[in-house]
Amino acid sequence: MLYDEIKKANVQAMKDKDSVARSFYSVILNKIMLENIKKREKGGEVNDEDIANILNKTIKELDEEKQNYAKVGNTQEVENIDKQIEIAKKYLPKQLSREEIEKIIKSLDDKSIGSVMKHFKLNYNGKCDMKLVQEVLKGI
Repeated sequence: MLYDEIKKANVQAMKDKDSVARSFYSVILNKIMLENIKKREKGGEVNDEDIANILNKTIKELDEEKQNYAKVGNTQEVENIDKQIEIAKKYLPKQLSREEIEKIIKSLDDKSIGSVMKHFKLNYNGKCDMKLVQEVLKGI
């Protein structure tokens, strides 16, 4: 499970005294624990798909943060954030390409926005960027 891999990597980052990786893993582990609490209230458990969603959301947040640091010229923080994004991407499943998404959409009977988005959310959650799905759909 991804959770176990992330915990091991966190311990290794502590041993290596890698403060950038360590802070990233701490944030991710905390987000996973919070999601786990929400899931347990509903009688569920966090799975790899949930962790992938957390990682995708965190990458988007880090990207915004990186842009802000770049605006003010803080290159050290930009490098740190790049490293954190790289770490996060290691744990994500292979993302669907634009061509793969387009092929899937064309194979669907109902190409309405709601239907297509629901299909991707149910079948490809964590394996594609939903914004990209929407862009491809609008282009068809």
